[in-house]
Formats: sequence, structure tokens, C-alpha cells
Amino acid sequence: MKEKIIKVSIGLFGNNGFTETSIQDIVEALGVTKGTFYYYFKSKEELLMEIHLRYIEDLLQSQRDILEKKNAANDRLFDMVYMLMNHIEGHGQSARVFFREMQHLNEEHLKDIFKKRDTFRKNMSQVIEGGIETGEFRQDLDVNIVTLAILGAVNWSYHWFDPTGPLDEKAISSIYIDLMLNGLKNA
Repeated sequence: MKEKIIKVSIGLFGNNGFTETSIQDIVEALGVTKGTFYYYFKSKEELLMEIHLRYIEDLLQSQRDILEKKNAANDRLFDMVYMLMNHIEGHGQSARVFFREMQHLNEEHLKDIFKKRDTFRKNMSQVIEGGIETGEFRQDLDVNIVTLAILGAVNWSYHWFDPTGPLDEKAISSIYIDLMLNGLKNA
């Protein structure tokens, strides 16, 4: 039942927003009582935190899997971007809830999410730094700005990416990586 509550809530939060979705809306969608909801979650905010934790922890585990491969920095960076795009495509509403509804978490919960998000960002920065050190990437790059630019572009795609559109997540990942690594100049 806990998984059903989470799944239904992700859909409702994704479609209607966190503040516009009541516990009553959730239990009505499931055909259960509020007591059932409160058996699994103390509050709607605790449920939102569970959704956030699952999303970011899944991303971190996927990122660790990529980092363990010890491929070239270019390949690991592409794999991270592709993985993020793939998560947005495969977990569309979860991504929407993660990015859009984070503001509704209390300060303590936000600290936990920010810490995990910072770990993800630092891991990506280390890949870029490694690419600079090995000569794969330009020496004059500001690692922080490049990392934030990549994450900003990819993370915002939850808002516009259409998996049934003309480009799939792999094609978009290739465009992002080419743009970030090669820029707009003619070679």
C-alpha cells in the first residue's frame, strides 16, 4: 500500500502541484481511508520527502555505477547526462515533483536533499576536472560553471522534454555534450 500511495501521490503532485493536492485527494484516488495514509506517513510533507529521497538516491546510485566504470571523462560525462535524461523520460512525474515541489520541504529535509544534490554535482565536477587533467577537456574551463551549466540544462528538460518527440533522450544527451564540450564555433 505504501508504494501505491507514493505512486498515486507522484501523479497528483505532478499534475496538480503539492499545495493543491490534499490528503483527501490522495486517499480518494486510492479508495482508502485517511487512517491508511497516516499508517504509512505522518504528513503530506513526509510523503513528499520520501519521493524526493527516492529520486535523488536513485540518481546517486546510477551515477556511482557510471563512475565505477573508469571510462574516459568524455564517456562518463555523456553517460551521466544520458542517465539524467533517461530518468526524466522514465520518471517524468517524479522528476517534475523533485524539481518543482522541493520548496515545500522543511529546512531539515531540504538540508538532506541539498547534501545529496551537492554530492551528485561534486561527482560530476570531478569527472570534468579529470578530463582537464588528462587533456580531454580544455584547460581554461571553470569546472563549477561548466558543471552547473550542464546540470541546469539537463534538469530543466523535465519541463519540455517529450519522449515521443523527434529526438529521444540519447540524441538530446549527445547534443548537450557536444554543445558543452565543443561550443557553437565551427572547428
